[in-house]
Amino acid sequence: MFNLMELASNNTKHLWLKIAGTEQKRAWQYSRQHHSNPIARYNSYLNHICLDHFISWLEDWLQEESGPQPSIWPEKDTLPTILEVVNGIAIQVGETRLILLPTETIDLEELSVPQEWVDIPNWIADYYLAVQVNLDDEDECWMAVRGFATHRQLKNEARYNQSDRTYSLAVDELTENFTILLATLGLNFREEVPSLATLSADEAQDLLRTLANPSIYSPRLRTDVSFSQWAALLANEQWRQQLYNQRLGLLQSEISSVANIAPNKIQVNLSQWFDKVFEIGWQSIDTLVNTPQLGNLAFATRSFDASKVSVVNGVKLIDLGMQLGEQTVALLVALTEEVEGKTSVLVQVHPTGNQKYLLPHLKLVLSSSGQTLQVVESRTQDYYISLNRFKCVPVTSFSIQLILGNFSITEDFVI
Repeated sequence: MFNLMELASNNTKHLWLKIAGTEQKRAWQYSRQHHSNPIARYNSYLNHICLDHFISWLEDWLQEESGPQPSIWPEKDTLPTILEVVNGIAIQVGETRLILLPTETIDLEELSVPQEWVDIPNWIADYYLAVQVNLDDEDECWMAVRGFATHRQLKNEARYNQSDRTYSLAVDELTENFTILLATLGLNFREEVPSLATLSADEAQDLLRTLANPSIYSPRLRTDVSFSQWAALLANEQWRQQLYNQRLGLLQSEISSVANIAPNKIQVNLSQWFDKVFEIGWQSIDTLVNTPQLGNLAFATRSFDASKVSVVNGVKLIDLGMQLGEQTVALLVALTEEVEGKTSVLVQVHPTGNQKYLLPHLKLVLSSSGQTLQVVESRTQDYYISLNRFKCVPVTSFSIQLILGNFSITEDFVI
């Protein structure tokens, strides 16, 4: 078995990147929590491994070339809604879009591209990259871009496979030299594709009833759902999010009774925040503070002892409901590692955007094992509300609830 250095020296046209073990672990922890079945989890795992290493390399290369920096399309928080049902991750560089398509196939013979990435108008890309991943050798894991095709090439030259709804090109039909892709960034290689069929709200809900069962590992291949219907559902961000939520049991809906799905209670694993792994909907406060979304928050977390081992702050934006004019608040959870393995937790709620004060009578409730432990309620002209700091030992579970009139939402956590 050749090692990475030998492979790279013998195949200089390809891009070879070493995969770190820590990144594998982080990708697996993330994927395990964000998907409904083993196939989706492993698909997400491979894609995130490739994404993390490739985008880091691309950022460095573009910075040297003074080019536009790459970003994840449509955005990182919505990746699970795509990877739950389709292979591939899109990266945007200015007006250019690339699709990474990872596979662990040892003898890679073809590039296989899901039809969604080729025929959904707002999903199509300029380049499609065949990425080979080797995770068999614990000490020598790597990924390699074995070649690429353009959207125009896929539409005009690829073989369409009805059974798995993919476009395929043999490896020897791909452009091997990765530097050619880098040299042509910014050029448009997209073919025109027809607009999607119109899908009514009732038709979308019927499809959701059919496809939301997580035991259906490949909803994209249902023979009783045409690609036109499936594509229209997937291209709509709201419907795609509903499909994802219902497959993971994140929403109470009629899907549960129809498909006999027992909704799973998703717990946010706070211990992973120290490794910068955040569940969907949550993100590090550092990415949002002093942005138009949050405004200038007066965090009381400044009172944390800076001498502690580690401090991490996570935030989630919560819409209080249409009846309240779509007002959004920021739920902040701040963690500090204490001695003897304990974790100190501080929970706050802040107004967002141009809102200076919280709405009055907003309740913030802490509970555990069905017992209410703390309750705090906002008054007129409160800048924020905060629970008293509390400490948890490992494997402690607790819930935080926000209540305002008829509105209520609960977040479940475990240390």
